[in-house]
Amino acid sequence: MPRGSSPKRERQYEHIKESAEKRATSEGRAKEIAARTVDKERARAGKSATASKTSLWDKKSAPQRGGERSHQGARGPTRDQLYAEARKRGVEGRSSMNKQELARALGR
Repeated sequence: MPRGSSPKRERQYEHIKESAEKRATSEGRAKEIAARTVDKERARAGKSATASKTSLWDKKSAPQRGGERSHQGARGPTRDQLYAEARKRGVEGRSSMNKQELARALGR
């Protein structure tokens, strides 16, 4: 944890690290995930000397987002993620659509 961090951020760091380790993530990767998440939250709160653009313009905090971006690799978002977005946008016939049809309906 950075010097001068609050007890709240330290608890948040430990919680995220332990959660990542439970998901069979290596200890080093778990520490990295926790540190990046806490650093982003500190930047959003204005408690950091430096902050990336995504730390500041992102509408949702990491806990609120809940892994929405975790499937942005070669295959893109999951069918469930596309379905949830389609439901928010009110896409008709979404329940019978497959992943490709949902993506097309959402303009992806």
